[in-house]
Formats: sequence, C-alpha cells, structure tokens
Amino acid sequence: MNAHFPDDTAPAVDVIIPALDEASTLDACLDAVLDQDYDGSIGVTVAVGPGRDATWEIAEARAAVDPRVVVVANPTGRTPVGLNLATAKGSATIVARVDAQSILPPRYLRRAVETLRRTGAANVGGVQRPVGDDGLQRVIAVGMCSPFGAGPARFRRDGYEGPTDTVYLGVFRRDALEEVGGFDETLDRNQDYELNWRLRDAGHQVWLDPALVVTYRPRATFRRLASQYYQYGAWKRHVLTRNPRSLQPRQTVAPLLVIGLVISAVELVRGRLRGLMLPTAYTGAALVVARDARPDLPRKSDLYLLMAVFATMHVAWGVGFLVGRVNRGS
Repeated sequence: MNAHFPDDTAPAVDVIIPALDEASTLDACLDAVLDQDYDGSIGVTVAVGPGRDATWEIAEARAAVDPRVVVVANPTGRTPVGLNLATAKGSATIVARVDAQSILPPRYLRRAVETLRRTGAANVGGVQRPVGDDGLQRVIAVGMCSPFGAGPARFRRDGYEGPTDTVYLGVFRRDALEEVGGFDETLDRNQDYELNWRLRDAGHQVWLDPALVVTYRPRATFRRLASQYYQYGAWKRHVLTRNPRSLQPRQTVAPLLVIGLVISAVELVRGRLRGLMLPTAYTGAALVVARDARPDLPRKSDLYLLMAVFATMHVAWGVGFLVGRVNRGS
C-alpha cells in the first residue's frame, strides 16, 4: 500500500491556474478542467494578474456560476507568485498545475492520480503537444514538436515512462510541494524545472507518464517566439548559477551554436571560407528535418518558415543564455 494513499478513495484535487492576458484561451481551459472524468472532488483556483484584456471578467463569470471555481488576484502578474497564491487557497491532497493556454484530456486527473499512487512519485506530468491554427502558429507548433527544434527533453516526446528531470505542468502531492517551499517566486521562467530539481534533490521522484498528453497553444509570431526563447535562455542561466548540478547536456547546445556562429562570422569577415562550415551544416540539418516534417505542413513555403522557426528558437535561446538579463521585478 502506498503510504501517501492509504485507501482506494479518489483524493481531492486542487487545480491551480495562473492567468495573465489569457482571455482567448481561459474558457476552453476551464471547460477541460471542469469536465474531467474523475471520481474525487475538484476545486479550481485561477490567479489572475493585472492584464489588459478580459481575463478577470471571464474568470469571475465562471466562478459566479460554478462554486468549484475561485478567483484570486495576483497583483504582481508573475507566474510563480500566482501559483503559490492559488496553492495556498486550497487544502486538497493533490495539487495540479495547469496553464491557461493548455487543454487537458478528459481523463487527465484520473490517470495522473493513479500514476502518483502506483509510483510513489511526488510529481507526475506528461507530454506537451503543441497545436496551432493554420498559418505561422501551426508551423511553430511543428517546430516545437521536433527534437531538433525544441530539444530532446522527454516531456516533448511520446513513448518513455519513468523517472525524469522535469515534466510538462505537473500533478503534485501537496505534502511534497510544501516540503520544498513551493514555486520560487524570484523566477519568471524555468520555475517548473527548478522546482522539480528541488524535489529530486530532496529525495523525491519526478515521473513522466506519456499517457498524459496535454494540448498547448504556442506563440503565433516570430517576435513573440524569439522573446519567449530568449527569456527561457536567460532564466535557465540564472537557475544554473544557483543550482549548477541541475545542468543537463542538452542545455549547452544552443549557446555553443551561437558561439560557433559568431566565430564563423569573424572568420568570414577575415576572408576565411572555413567560416561557412557551421552555417552550412546547420542549414543543411534544418532542411533535412523540415523535409521530414513536410506531411504536417500544408503549404510548400512552410518548409522554409519551419527552418526559420528552428533558427529563431535556437539563436534566441542561446543568446538569452549567454548575455540575457533577467528582470526579477517584472
């Protein structure tokens, strides 16, 4: 018998959702959470930041008609602050972190709790499945699904089940989450990875269950994609300066690529053709991968857009890691 689950009763679950300018996705997110096929009770707390759209009004309207929904103000607008505020509002045995841009499958909570019970893990999560509308968002979603584009992190791939370094979202045992102090409120990005590092460092297990596939809406423009990955890189370096042992080899690839491209540019300025070697190799690799993804791209020009998506993700992440500044007051 699992000591954390002494009987077969479905434990209560608190779903925590940070939301800032999510008016276009929040309703669909809440529908998916509230329609879960789960035998235990579900409470939902939406921590709404001071945004510029109707997110607060949408959340309040849902709370007015469904007592399971509670809205709390997150004056900072920062994700980890909102997650901690939402967590503190509830008292359920299980805490499920959900993003306002994500859509849970109908049996997500049932499966996650079963996996927590089966494995004894402190946190169970699954696979992020980016899905975009027609146009650039769809191409970006294809790029994020590719190990070449977004890297070999296990939560971006189907198949593997077992202990891992981090997962998408996360369904936590409250006791373990509180033991390590919750989400680090000084981190605007990388707070999930850093929390999972602290859980593992405290002797807990983080478990990837590939049956937990969650739909995610990615950014829809090159500018927003570049900003997102630049911030990812900058905050990753910030986390690594505090927890150097959390470094994974995959996290060095984009910074090394940027350094290599800078050296290549210097070589070309000096008239040395060997400066073409890395850019040519990278472009060739991106082209091969983009061609393999061709069945998922409706237009012929999307192949070249996908190559540009790869380059945007890699260069922005690498530059952010190498020279990006983090604004801890944002």
